[in-house]
Amino acid sequence: MTDFTRKDLEEIIDVARGSKKADLLIKNGKVINVFNESVEDADVLIHKGIVVGIGKYDNAEKVIDVQGSYVAPGFTDAHMHIESTMSIPPVFAQAVLPLGTTTAVIDPHEIANVAGIPGIQFMINSSEGLPIDIYFMLSSCVPSTPLETSGAHLYAEDLAIFKNHPRVLGLAELMNYPGLLAKVPEVIDKVAKFRDRIIDGHAPGLSGHNLNAYLSAGVMADHECTVPKEAEEKLSKGMWIMMREGSLTRDVLRLLPIINERTKHRIMLCTDDKHPEDLVYEGHVNFAIHLLIKNGIPLPLAVRLATLNSANFFGFRRKGGIAPGYDADIVIFKDILKIEKVFKNGKLVAESGKPLFEFKRELHDDAVKNTINIKPVTFEKLEIKDEGKKIRVIGIHPDTILTDEMIFEPKVKDGKVVSDTERDIIKIAVIERHKATGNVGLGFIHGLGLKKGAFATSVAHDSHNIIVAGENDRDMLLAVAQIEAMGGGVAIAKEGKILGSLPLPYGGLMTNKPITETAETLLSLHKIAKEENGLSVSDPFMTLAFMSLPVIPKLKLTDKGLVDVDKFDFVSLFKEE
Repeated sequence: MTDFTRKDLEEIIDVARGSKKADLLIKNGKVINVFNESVEDADVLIHKGIVVGIGKYDNAEKVIDVQGSYVAPGFTDAHMHIESTMSIPPVFAQAVLPLGTTTAVIDPHEIANVAGIPGIQFMINSSEGLPIDIYFMLSSCVPSTPLETSGAHLYAEDLAIFKNHPRVLGLAELMNYPGLLAKVPEVIDKVAKFRDRIIDGHAPGLSGHNLNAYLSAGVMADHECTVPKEAEEKLSKGMWIMMREGSLTRDVLRLLPIINERTKHRIMLCTDDKHPEDLVYEGHVNFAIHLLIKNGIPLPLAVRLATLNSANFFGFRRKGGIAPGYDADIVIFKDILKIEKVFKNGKLVAESGKPLFEFKRELHDDAVKNTINIKPVTFEKLEIKDEGKKIRVIGIHPDTILTDEMIFEPKVKDGKVVSDTERDIIKIAVIERHKATGNVGLGFIHGLGLKKGAFATSVAHDSHNIIVAGENDRDMLLAVAQIEAMGGGVAIAKEGKILGSLPLPYGGLMTNKPITETAETLLSLHKIAKEENGLSVSDPFMTLAFMSLPVIPKLKLTDKGLVDVDKFDFVSLFKEE
C-alpha cells in the first residue's frame, strides 16, 4: 500500500474505533489467527485497503456475511517460476488468484536463460498493475553451468541493473554451489553484490563443511530438500526451508516430520514448478495446505507456513496475517480446495473460482518472441555409432528430478545404437536452439515407457534448448521441426505425422492463452502420449524437461553431451570396462 496522509490515518483510527463507516465488513467468519495459531469467531473490518479491526462490528458501506467460512490471510508462493505454468504473468495471475494466492516470489530464471536482461524486463513489465503482488529474485545462474549453451549470460553487473527496483528482493536460487565452493570469480561476484539482500539457495544433498561454507557466503533458504534428515541439518544451521509441492517435485509429505514446535517458524511453502493442468485441476499453494491438513497438521499452522512465515522471511512487514494495520489480502473458504472469495487490498478480485479482472493480451513482447534459432538437424546428427561397449543410461526417479546412472548392453542395428522399447531404453537428444551452433547432445533414458514415435519440447531446464525422445529418428526430427515452426512449444509425432502440439511463442516457454485452454491442450497431449506413444510416466513433458538440468544428480544430458552431475563434468555415453 502507498503511504497514508495524516487525514487518511485519522479516518482509519475513527473507523477502527467504530465511530466512522468502513469500506467493507466481513461478518461471521472463522478468522485464522496465524500469530497464535487459533481460529476465532470474529468480524473483519477493512478500510482503505487494510484491516482496521477484528471483533464485532456493524458500521460499513458494504457488508459480506461469510456464514461461518474460514477467513485466512492471502497465500504466498515463496519460490516459483511463472514460466513453468506456460503462461505470461497476467494469465498466471488470473489462474492463481482464485486459488487464494495473493503474493508470489518468482525467479524469472527460465526466460532469463532464453532472452537475458530483456527477458527479465518483460516479466517485470507484464506483471505491473495486476491485483497480485509479484516480487522478483534475480536469476543467479544464467547459464546454470558452463556445461550447456544458453541464450544469455548474466554477470553480477547485469543483475545490478535491477537491484533497486521496488519489487526486487534479492538473488534467486544459487544452484551453482560447486562454483561457489570452488570460488569461481563470476559466482562470488554475484553473491558479494547481493549479500546485503536475501539470497535463496538450491543445494540438494549439501552437508557438513561444504554446507557451512555455502551458508557462510550468505545463502539463507533452500527448497531442494527431499528427505527430513537433510532439512533438519539445514534448519539446525539457520537455514529457512521451503517445502515444495510442484508438479514433478512433490516434497511436502516427505518432509512432514520436520514440522514441530522448534522448527515451525522457519518453514515455508512453495511450488517451484507447477504445470497448467495441475494448477487448474489440483490447485496452487492451497493444494499444499490441503496436504498438510489432511496429514495431521492443524489448519492455523498449515496456513501460517503459507503466509506469516514467508512474510517474515522476505520482510513483508504488513502481510501474512489478518490483524489491524495489515494489508487486506484475504481468502474465504470452507474447503481449502474450493476457495469462495479472494480480496486483494480489500477489493474482491476472485470469486467462485473465477478471476474478476481482465488485461490486454497483446503485450510489448518483441524481446521474447522468435527465439528458436537452430541449425538444420539431419539424420546423421542423431546417429550413434556402436563402439562395442556398454552404455550409460539416465534412469528416472518417480516424482522427483533426481536420476540414476544405469549401465546397459546397447541394442545395435546396422552398426548403430538405437532405442530398445522392450527394455525401455529410449534415445534422447538435446538440440541447441539459441545460437544455431549445431550442437546436439545424444543419450538414452530408462523409465519413460515410450513404445512408438517421439515427443519434444522447448521447455528444457535450465537453458531451454530443444529436448526430444524417440523410438525412431524420423519422428524425432519431425517433432523438432514442428517446434521450430511454432516458435517453441511441445510436439508429439508418430509414423511420420504430428499427432498433437502446443505452441509456446513467448520464449518457447509461455503463451497468452487462458490457462484453462492450455491445460486442456496439455491433457489432450498427455492422452495422446499414453494411448498412441505408450508413455507411462505421469507427466512426460515435465519429466523430459528436467533431463537436461545439469545441477541435479546424477546423470543428465545437455546440448554439449552427457553430464555426471556429481563429478560436474562430461562423461562418455560408452562406459569403459
